[in-house]
Amino acid sequence: MDGNGRWALRRGKRRASGHQAGAVRVRGITTECAKIGVEQLTVYALSVENYKSRPRAEIGALMRLFRRYLVDERPTLMENDIRFRAVGRLDELPANVLTELRKTEEMTAKNLGMVLCVAVNYGGRAEIADAARALVREAKAGRVRAEDVDENLFGAHLYTAGMPDVDLVVRTAGEMRVSNFLLWQSWYAELYVTDVLWPDFDENELHKAVHEYARRERKFGRVGPPKERRGT
Repeated sequence: MDGNGRWALRRGKRRASGHQAGAVRVRGITTECAKIGVEQLTVYALSVENYKSRPRAEIGALMRLFRRYLVDERPTLMENDIRFRAVGRLDELPANVLTELRKTEEMTAKNLGMVLCVAVNYGGRAEIADAARALVREAKAGRVRAEDVDENLFGAHLYTAGMPDVDLVVRTAGEMRVSNFLLWQSWYAELYVTDVLWPDFDENELHKAVHEYARRERKFGRVGPPKERRGT
């Protein structure tokens, strides 16, 4: 969700106002994705690099905004039958934020519609390293043998265990990088880049991305047409 800061600066506002506008945009895009039948939407809220390197004042403001979002969006999540999940090094988040995050997960756990997953204090490399550490601990305890480790077992130790692989990655604000986002899960994802800043990425822009995705032929390394594949 790139471009919040630039959106604010172009309007002579503080960066915080851009993040607030971006949070409002999440609601509209989430509800529209649920309406059109998307199985899972994952939004990249804050990377591990951001969490470590951004000014403390900005991180504090983001955490307050995130905590308010977790509380304020519960009615919208429930009304749209959306289940909330979060991935990342969540235990490093402020205690009051983590408390509200867990409450929102618990409140929506029985919803049967789309999954909204928020990646916060998240990094693809960090996720892979954490999964490797978990497997090493299991191996030392005698619960896993080296010959048992394959892609399925490794994937079961990622933050996203049980979630489908990524079908489409949308990058706003013209960014042309993967930026450490779901590196394992995006192995065959389609990329869609738009110059639109995230606070301006409305439902019409979402439909443009979905229509572009629908035009593409996904082969997954095959020569012929791909078999039917479940994903998001």
